Amino acid sequence: MMARRLRPAFVALATLAVCAPVQWSAQAQAPGRTIKFIITNPAGGVPDTVARVVGRRLQERLGQTVVVENRAGANGGIAVNALIGSPADGQTFVVTDGSILSINPHIYSKLPYDPKDVAPVAYLAQAPLFLAIHPKVPVDTIKEFIEYVRARPGQLNYGSSGVGSTHHISMESFKSALKLNITHVPFKGAGESVPALLGGHVEALFSGYPSLSGAAGTNRVKLLASNSAERSSQAPDLPAIAELIPGFNFASNVGIYARAGTSAAVIQKIAAEACAIVKEPDVIKQLAIVGVEPKGGGPEEFDRVLKDEIRRVGQVVKAVGIRLD
Repeated sequence: MMARRLRPAFVALATLAVCAPVQWSAQAQAPGRTIKFIITNPAGGVPDTVARVVGRRLQERLGQTVVVENRAGANGGIAVNALIGSPADGQTFVVTDGSILSINPHIYSKLPYDPKDVAPVAYLAQAPLFLAIHPKVPVDTIKEFIEYVRARPGQLNYGSSGVGSTHHISMESFKSALKLNITHVPFKGAGESVPALLGGHVEALFSGYPSLSGAAGTNRVKLLASNSAERSSQAPDLPAIAELIPGFNFASNVGIYARAGTSAAVIQKIAAEACAIVKEPDVIKQLAIVGVEPKGGGPEEFDRVLKDEIRRVGQVVKAVGIRLD
């Protein structure tokens, strides 16, 4: 997802053992103060669900109230600005996917925030998308689908959750790598695109497993592959597109971000707790319901994942020419 530099001070957190037990300094964060998780999406989405599940457990572990506040709008800009406008005291965080750093800087000429003002804290989870097709398309595998599209240039349509969405970028990368000609039909979220697929108005799309699994179980759609680097635990029999296109990986990476300048001690503590939480068996089960797979990485790993995402998205956006202004 042309790379934007994250603030170097947080790369230095590589030396911290973020997933190991640490001493909780009273100077790092005052006990009893409320922690706020600001979400870039409306209630019910993947980042919102992850934030609420992790927030509940974090509240129990730290003995501090954790409040989740949805600040949707401006493609994450409202939430990020709320973070940047808050003190760098380790009480306010944003929980979202990597698009605020990987997609937005590439598709907008002007942003309502500076990406350098946002620092990675913890890599919580990954949400792969699945390539699904309508049953009228007479193929059953990803390789057969590729050959079917190649034989019918410009004759098929695919839906997405909107221009610049991960769903859109996943398909455009797929098309570009394999030189396929299939027409984009953007919708306003999966709530519109998946019904369009079910109704046969588009022949294919990428979407999350929960929105597709029921229809797949009743043969109303066919699932072909995932957009993650490896096969998904949600559907291990399906190949990852990376098995055909080396390096292909456009699964959404959900994590916690702080305002740049937040103390290393606070980031270390929040990351350590979050790492432990997402690896708890009951949390893994809760996340699976919304198609999310736990990761649990500290600031160094999250920084690496984001930089790789920024690079990959930048390549696709440049090749295809995706712009929103």
